[in-house]
Amino acid sequence: MFQDVSNVQRIGVALFAVATAVWAVGLVRVMRRDRLGAEVWHQAERLRALPAQQGPPHAEAVQLTADERAAFAGLIRQFGDGRG
Repeated sequence: MFQDVSNVQRIGVALFAVATAVWAVGLVRVMRRDRLGAEVWHQAERLRALPAQQGPPHAEAVQLTADERAAFAGLIRQFGDGRG
């Protein structure tokens, strides 16, 4: 080692290196645990307490007239041309 560095500085660098290694190992363990938990969570079945939605609620369903459907189709064509 260097002649100019005191023993206290050498001990400090060694402690800092050990603390960094311990922190890195702890971080890897936490990240692996979270990743495994996320995989289990994603593979879990959906909640059985909530019923499956069979379509839009009746309050949100709107019957369009022929003119409104034609206007909507025109808008769709207009937006379709602008994209690309």
